[in-house]
Amino acid sequence: MTPTPELNAHIKGLKTEEARNDFARRCETSIGHLRNIAYGKKCSAELAALIEATSGRAVRRWHLRPRDWHRVWPELVSAKGRPPIPTEAQAA
Repeated sequence: MTPTPELNAHIKGLKTEEARNDFARRCETSIGHLRNIAYGKKCSAELAALIEATSGRAVRRWHLRPRDWHRVWPELVSAKGRPPIPTEAQAA
């Protein structure tokens, strides 16, 4: 399990519990599930896209799926600011 510090920071940056719950609602999930993802639980591709959009791209899809983002979203391989593509040994 790989923690997602970007998601954790985004959640912590929401100053009130109401704001955190609203963010989760707009992501179509619970704040508890988002916290689990922030601490390393795997995120679905659909939820990763919702989190990216809802966070205003503060949390990117590749942050949420660091091992396989390049296979799930091949269109991001040439995106500016993308992380290195993991080697197959790292992705396994």
